[in-house]
Amino acid sequence: MKPAVLVAARFLPRLLGRLGEHYALHGLERPEPDAVPPEARDARALITIGGIKTDAALMDALPKLGLIACYGTGYEGVDRAAARVRGIVVTHAGDANATAVAEFAFGLVIASARGIIRGDRYVRAGRWRGDIIERTAITPELAGQRLGIYGLGSIGAKVATRAAAFEMQIGYHNRRPRQDVPYAYHPTLIGLATWADILVVAVRADAGNTRAINREVLAALGPRGHLINISRGIAVDEAALCDALEAGAIAGAALDVFEREPNIPDRLLGLDNVVLTPHMAAISANAQRAQRDLMFANLEAFFAGRPVLTPVPE
Repeated sequence: MKPAVLVAARFLPRLLGRLGEHYALHGLERPEPDAVPPEARDARALITIGGIKTDAALMDALPKLGLIACYGTGYEGVDRAAARVRGIVVTHAGDANATAVAEFAFGLVIASARGIIRGDRYVRAGRWRGDIIERTAITPELAGQRLGIYGLGSIGAKVATRAAAFEMQIGYHNRRPRQDVPYAYHPTLIGLATWADILVVAVRADAGNTRAINREVLAALGPRGHLINISRGIAVDEAALCDALEAGAIAGAALDVFEREPNIPDRLLGLDNVVLTPHMAAISANAQRAQRDLMFANLEAFFAGRPVLTPVPE
């Protein structure tokens, strides 16, 4: 008899098909106790994604739950304290998508700082260059510019490697300095923003990072600064960012994530100094394959009574 597994997110049919070969799958339409199908009350594993709420009440509705497997690297929606009390293991994809996200992040750096998307719009509108020369002539090339990275984890470190290849100066802010990197550590986020020409947000989504990029940080970044966010939307105060972009308090921004996805503020949609993409940084063939393989390996290990491969950090 196949073990019962509850699925709280919508996945591609081929992934569900592969899961269905090994497990009895049950869907969860919304992350609430009363939405758990009666036949899934005995599920021992829950598959979800980081942004979906998985709280104590839902765990209590699944008395045999022993594993919460997050597809992808995020796990911010899981009440880890509640899981720990109940002896539930929480896993994620570790750094499986770090290369894909770092590549995309640096693509956004180039697109924002060098005005690539604006140039594309000019050509499509038949304007050829128009006033784009005046608007971009004051922007230096990336070489020599200061790239600040907020969160030098797996993704942030790979962004730094790519920035070094572009001959940029690199600084970062973490909770604590790293001894294994040559980059300049800034003990405060305000200090990093003041120093940086381009600020890349690569932190994990947790309460401590909620709207960390606020009015003060944006003011410190300054009128020639660019903000790049490939972490989670909650890390940026979107109203403050819109104000800064509209007033020219910063030069531009590029965002792959938003606070209330898939809803994007109309103010952002109306600006031409921001690049917007639909949370797609991790969507590459290699990254998705690695995430799938890790999730299957964690499920297999759990049901075999072995330690999981990528538990979330305590």
